[in-house]
Amino acid sequence: MNMISVSSSAISAIGYDVATKRMKITFKQGSTYDYCRVPEYIFNGLLSASSKGSYYDGYIKDKFLC
Repeated sequence: MNMISVSSSAISAIGYDVATKRMKITFKQGSTYDYCRVPEYIFNGLLSASSKGSYYDGYIKDKFLC
């Protein structure tokens, strides 16, 4: 999975696999987490959000656990 570096105070990189709907997020603190059954529009929303941390908190956190 290719990781895309992003401009964010909380998140350093995001990756997504369309076939498996799995998303990876690497946080600035160094931890990387997997998220399962993530719709592509959620990944695209995170990628284009002006505040990645706020988008993560509102749309991803605790919602796509593997």
